[in-house]
Amino acid sequence: MIRGSIVYIRGFDATYTGIYRDGLRQGGGNFAIPKIEPYGLDSVSILRGPASGLYGLGSPGGIVDVTTKRPTLTPFGEVQLQAGNYDRYQGSFDIGGPVPGSDQLYYRLTGLLRDAKTWYPGNDDDRAYIAPALTWRPDADTSFTILSEYQTSRTAASIGNFRTADGQLTNIYSNDPAFSAMDQKQYRIGYAFEHNVDDVWTVRQNFRFYQVDVDAKYTQIDSIDYGTNLASRSAWRILDSFNTVTLDNQAEAKFMLGAIRNTALFGVDYGHSYYNDKIGYGAAPDLNLLTMNYGAQAIATPAFSIFNKQSTDEVGVYAQEQARLGGFVLTLNGRQSWVSQTTTAGLDGVPSTQKATAFTGRAGLSYVFDNGLAPYVSYATAFSPQVGVDASGLPFKPTTGAQTEAGIKYQMPHVPVLLTAAVFDITQDNVLRTDPNNMAFQAATGQVESKGVELEAKLALKQGFDLTAAYTHLNVVITQGNPDTTGNELSGIPRNSFAAFGKYTFQSGVPVEGLGLGLGVRYIGTNFGNDQNTFQNAATTLFDAVIDYDLGKLDRRLLGATMRLNATNLFDKHDQTCQSGYCYAGERRQVIGILSYRW
Repeated sequence: MIRGSIVYIRGFDATYTGIYRDGLRQGGGNFAIPKIEPYGLDSVSILRGPASGLYGLGSPGGIVDVTTKRPTLTPFGEVQLQAGNYDRYQGSFDIGGPVPGSDQLYYRLTGLLRDAKTWYPGNDDDRAYIAPALTWRPDADTSFTILSEYQTSRTAASIGNFRTADGQLTNIYSNDPAFSAMDQKQYRIGYAFEHNVDDVWTVRQNFRFYQVDVDAKYTQIDSIDYGTNLASRSAWRILDSFNTVTLDNQAEAKFMLGAIRNTALFGVDYGHSYYNDKIGYGAAPDLNLLTMNYGAQAIATPAFSIFNKQSTDEVGVYAQEQARLGGFVLTLNGRQSWVSQTTTAGLDGVPSTQKATAFTGRAGLSYVFDNGLAPYVSYATAFSPQVGVDASGLPFKPTTGAQTEAGIKYQMPHVPVLLTAAVFDITQDNVLRTDPNNMAFQAATGQVESKGVELEAKLALKQGFDLTAAYTHLNVVITQGNPDTTGNELSGIPRNSFAAFGKYTFQSGVPVEGLGLGLGVRYIGTNFGNDQNTFQNAATTLFDAVIDYDLGKLDRRLLGATMRLNATNLFDKHDQTCQSGYCYAGERRQVIGILSYRW
């Protein structure tokens, strides 16, 4: 609903450095973050811990790799209609299969149009999305797929609430409908090529160009005079543009060396990004706290006064070896990266260049027992340049990190139950956080250490019951920072969190065959609202639910048609939280009805 897909893994922000699409890093800068449309995805994979040794530049907490929907060999189609509270209306379609008259070309076309309001007064959640894809398969060993996207969206640029000096979050919205919108356009085109040379070698090449343009306007409350019942406000406008070109070349070999089964991977990749950031801010009319005259006053667009440009070039050479001998699995990978970053601050600024090189890698060893137990240990490092500048116009230093991890996985024999447990210790340098003195900027806090435990269970029974549950305990501490933050906990990161979702679908033999009922719970533990640790966010528990029905079970003429009702924050709990001193109210209850037909 706001800005982009904000992701934290093991206590570290992966939004700018840890989001990958089809194996290629997305990147982003300030407000220019590619928005990911879930309907356009085939799958989402999360790799926890540093992955720079293979994937390249990334967050030490881990990465998220989303896979775009691709053409299929068999024809299919789907249409979907949605309606929900806050005047939400959405239609989408997904069609694909062989191109008529050809036995080598396959297509897919996915589209979506949404018109919606939000729980936050005066803001929209609109989106238009179209994603054509085409695959050429001249033979069984070769494929070449073109992937593209055009997307526009309008959301809120800010959903913050005013916080008092003692940390109390009020119900006073900082933003104003008269000056509140974030308009974003993004374009994507690229290709994925794969060719099986023989039984041993496979070569791949992936390429993508991504462009994101953002125009964001919002107001914020700077102070309140309760004597006059007036809130002093400022208006902000952010005009951001971010584009990136990425090329990745790989060669993979699978072979036996005596009794050892080997999978070796070699690659060279190149990435170029360009980021243009313009910021304007100025006074806005006071808000009357008695009449709450939101939207009733004209708010002038401030002139731009801050200008920053930045280009980044990175070349990486990497290799990975995975060796299996009996129950042992050894994984080793390494990568050498060369990065050059040129920054220009101000309209007449002089470009300055900073260069960095780094070697990153991962070593992991596991043993798979016949009974399904698989203990493992690993050590990995991370490295990534950081797009943007601080409030002084200086570029950020690259972030680096290292992790040690040990864990165990257990796949129960003959039972679809997977249990996992992990303990880890991660250290990251040059961590970006919101600058509490300049909320439109970020600053590097120094060094952060995250120690934690993760437990997860997955169950999938043929009788129609599925359950996923996960618990995480984190202790994320600023080990090097400002005098008032060193030794404190990193704000906004809960010490304890728990999530579970279970769903049962009635099977044949009962009158309600095809009916599915699901319930989920999310617990977010206490955490500090600022890095000074002067106040805390209270723990909260939220519930989600789903009801769906396969209409084909009611009448065979309706085969392929389904109905679903989703509810998030089922009991409409008013959740409020702060991070780095910036506070906002959580999303209210959202109920969406979905009617789908697939053929």
